[in-house]
Amino acid sequence: MSLIQVTDLSFSYEDSYDMIFENVSFQIDTDWKLGFTGRNGRGKTTFLNLLMGKYEYSGKITSGAAFDYFPFPVKDPSQDAIDIIAGISAEISSWQVMKELHKLGLSDDVLFRPFKTLSNGERTKVLLAALFSQENHFLLIDEPTNHLDLEGREVVSRYLNSKKGFILISHDRTFLDSCVDHILSINKTDIEVQKGNFSSWYQNKQMRDEFETAENERLKKDIRRLSAAARQSSEWADKVESTKIGKKSVSLEKCKDTRAYIGEKSRRMQMRRKNLERRQSRALEEKTGLLKNIENTESLKLEPLIYHKDRLASVSDLKIYYGDHVVCDPVSFTVEQGERVCLKGKNGCGKSSIIKLMMGEDIPFQGELSVGSGLKLSYVSQDTSFLKGNLKDYAEKCGVEERLLKALLRKLDFSRVQFEKNMESFSEGQKKKVLIARSLCEKAHLYIWDEPLNFIDIYSRMQIEELLLYWKPTLLFVEHDASFARKIATKTVEM
Repeated sequence: MSLIQVTDLSFSYEDSYDMIFENVSFQIDTDWKLGFTGRNGRGKTTFLNLLMGKYEYSGKITSGAAFDYFPFPVKDPSQDAIDIIAGISAEISSWQVMKELHKLGLSDDVLFRPFKTLSNGERTKVLLAALFSQENHFLLIDEPTNHLDLEGREVVSRYLNSKKGFILISHDRTFLDSCVDHILSINKTDIEVQKGNFSSWYQNKQMRDEFETAENERLKKDIRRLSAAARQSSEWADKVESTKIGKKSVSLEKCKDTRAYIGEKSRRMQMRRKNLERRQSRALEEKTGLLKNIENTESLKLEPLIYHKDRLASVSDLKIYYGDHVVCDPVSFTVEQGERVCLKGKNGCGKSSIIKLMMGEDIPFQGELSVGSGLKLSYVSQDTSFLKGNLKDYAEKCGVEERLLKALLRKLDFSRVQFEKNMESFSEGQKKKVLIARSLCEKAHLYIWDEPLNFIDIYSRMQIEELLLYWKPTLLFVEHDASFARKIATKTVEM
């Protein structure tokens, strides 16, 4: 066991005037299974890169541990997986990698295939096996669940639960609950470390937020009452004080007893006024310590169109082909008005291909695919790499209102300073939010979302859940976040 001690850490990117970290201090234990959470753009990946020594910073980070970062860069995906692992580190032995692969449910033969021929899930598991094959290293694992199917997430979560000594960035609530024993959270104004899984941390946060909200309301009432009492006491004190001097005191000059009484009364009224002012000041000070870390998740808005028929689309005995290879068994389903249909299955079973077919892409298939005439579609793709330039030009290109797009992004926790940047500098989660916000700007009969939650933070996932449950659009989607799919889907198609 050793400690990673962070003291007065401050960091901002070059040519940027917004601070990512400012004078933050905390410590973590290298024996922990640490889940790392926070809204997009708060600096989770940045902190891992600081631990890796990639950027200069002010403050101090002390640790006796060596760090390894996941995912490893793969420069030449045409190489066999075993050669890529050998290039990562000469210390990694083949037998150890094979042992870890078996725990992840993969056979040894994946090591002797070109890396580019592996599925996304297989690539993730191969790189995780390499990561855990190195001894005495503290592991920095950055969003391993992206592109993993539900079964793959369950396998990887069991695997990670059997390990220790890592920081895991993930926005999948079910995944975090199953494999971490501490939570590191980047809040709006500070960083906190707490024992437990995500659900226990979130329950504690909700209780703290509710207490602070109630306390804030009580203090607001106290401040109003104290302000009124202080004004009244001040008026009384000034009135009594005025009888000690000036014209009002002439009639009292010859009576020493009266002057002494008035002096004492004035002294007491002045003390009362000062005590009320001190209590008001303390209440204001207490109030400023509240509500700093409450995440404001404003309601999102959507205006789905109603189609003139109950059935919007149908698929019958559909088989997808890649060359001569059939990637899925025949699949049949319909999309009816108001349904939220989830396509569920392993990586590579054709979910995204069916979605692309519906969007009009030319993909070889057999069977029947019918999409309603005049149907307006709104599509969110897995890919964000095409997002370039500024938001104004992007809104104009997509035919959506720039003001509305930015308003939705503000509700999804974009700061105004982000609007001045090009989208290439956005985090992956922020890029995905741009795609979702653009889709929400579009009035459509059918919304088609392909893994919309990749990289999206937990609070925004909850906002999107509330949106879909309230507005009830017709939706066809692929999503491996078990909690989201369970809440949103009205119909699930197993592939």
